[in-house]
Parts: sequence; structure tokens; C-alpha cells
Amino acid sequence: MDLENAKVQMRKGILEFCILQIISRGEVYASDMLEELTSAKIMVVEGTLYPLLTRLKNSGLLDYKWVESSSGPPRKYYVLTENGKSFLEQLETTWKELQESVAQIIQDSYHKKQEATEKNTEEQA
Repeated sequence: MDLENAKVQMRKGILEFCILQIISRGEVYASDMLEELTSAKIMVVEGTLYPLLTRLKNSGLLDYKWVESSSGPPRKYYVLTENGKSFLEQLETTWKELQESVAQIIQDSYHKKQEATEKNTEEQA
């Protein structure tokens, strides 16, 4: 299995959740989303972001408004709809449950490895 591919798939799996989180703070411009996602090491490119934003809008989770810019063409700012806020709340619950589940599995694995190491040490003594 390719480690890099596994990492990419994990990031893709949470991309929608991260985008909704960013937009939940208030009106946001797409390039600002890209910058935040990149700085958080959730690699994303415009070719991934814009289709996802369109899909979220078509699903009724996002809306946007055009704002005039003093330095060029108008900019599209995204906001969550009421459906989007509700959807995000459900995703947050799921995220917390997933975090707890994964943490439990990691902790159990650590303890089992530690027990096995101790058992091997005792057997060798």
C-alpha cells in the first residue's frame, strides 16, 4: 500500500468538514480558504476546491454573495445556509465520536504492544 496515497485519502475524507468549519466563522473568499487549508497541511488546489464548493452550494449547504473589490473584479464570498449549519453540527458530532474511537483503538494498541513486550522480556529472563 502506498503511504502517500493513504495520507491523501485521509485528508480528502475530512476536506468537506474543514471547509464547512472555515465558512462557519463568517463570509469567506475561496482563496482565503485555500490559504488556511494549505497552512494546516490539508493540501488542496483550486481544481479540487471550486467543484467542492459548487457541490456544497447545489446541496443547499452554502450560499454566496458577490462583493465589489477595489483592486479588481467582484469577489464571491461564501456563507453557510441554515441547512449548512445543521449539517455541520451533525458532522461535528460525528468527528468527535470518530476522534474518541480512534484514540481508544490507538490506546488499546499501545497497551497490548506494551503487554507483549513485557511478556517477551519476562520469558527471556
